[in-house]
Amino acid sequence: MKQRLDKLQHTINTQGWDHVLITDPKHVYYLTGFASNPHERFLGLLLSAAEEPVLVVPALDAEAAHAASIVNHIVTHQDTDNPYELLKGIIPGSAGVLAVEKEQLTVSRYEQLQHHLSVSRYEDAGPVLREMRVRKSPEEVQVIRHAVQLVEEVLQRGLAQTKAGVSEIELVAELEYTMKKLGAEGPSFSTMVLSGPNTALPHGVPGSRKIEPGDLVMFDLGVYASGYASDITRTVAVGQPSSEAVRIYETVLAANTAGIQAVKPGASYASIDQAARDVIANAGYGPAFVHRLGHGLGMDVHEYPSVHGQNNDTAQTGAVFTIEPGIYVPGVGGVRIEDDVLVTGTGVEVLTTFPKELTIIG
Repeated sequence: MKQRLDKLQHTINTQGWDHVLITDPKHVYYLTGFASNPHERFLGLLLSAAEEPVLVVPALDAEAAHAASIVNHIVTHQDTDNPYELLKGIIPGSAGVLAVEKEQLTVSRYEQLQHHLSVSRYEDAGPVLREMRVRKSPEEVQVIRHAVQLVEEVLQRGLAQTKAGVSEIELVAELEYTMKKLGAEGPSFSTMVLSGPNTALPHGVPGSRKIEPGDLVMFDLGVYASGYASDITRTVAVGQPSSEAVRIYETVLAANTAGIQAVKPGASYASIDQAARDVIANAGYGPAFVHRLGHGLGMDVHEYPSVHGQNNDTAQTGAVFTIEPGIYVPGVGGVRIEDDVLVTGTGVEVLTTFPKELTIIG
């Protein structure tokens, strides 16, 4: 974390910024070690060209911040205080060029900054932070591995509860209970279990539908562990599926394999997407693959990079992202197979190890 702070401090000087204000709680954690959900309260890390970093936290988080943060200068505010007045006191006079996370900053907070600080120009710190976060350290990769191991154990236990007559939402409840029981902080997104015709909805909402013999059942789930996310999708059959469902499954599995094999340092994300998409198109299901191939994975379950056909950025060693092709055919069903992968110095390592051959339950 000290190296991350130093790198951002160096960027302040090279970019000609005077200050950087970090308000995304995950970026505060990434840079300081202090994890918090401040809700509507103000949380901010202020870095300046010549001064030591200042962490501004709600007073109720003061003890936790002092215990966890590598930043020594911590300023607190009560619920009755105006935190922007505190910032004004920390930055007396002109604030000059202020870099902020433009995608994170709300209009309301921007107006508060405008009112209380004398800012000559706003710059976007987002691209710098994105570039820092995309290359995971060995320590970060180990944490992600743990999150993957947890979610795979959760899925294994969930499959043991899967049978005809069980509803989608019952399985969701079992899965999320198991996540906590095994030590996860919680789901990294809303757990999805879809069955039968609902599997043709890429982002369907689990409901009261009960699994029927011959159904495909799609599980899409992830957990947070030590602040980092995992994400996996597997599709199984309860009873014998239709011949077309089997063909769809085999096509998606082949596309998943092709996408993974295309991953290596320097490969464009567009080419990785295309490798999987070609398999599906050649099988005649091109229009049924309606989303990108994957997304970055780390402190957020969806982060940079976005693996799609228009992204010509290239994969960097240390990047972690998903490979998740899918085919969705109304009236038949859908299949998605998702793995988490790490770009290594020589190619790719698949972090997820859960079996991918078609599992038929019952």
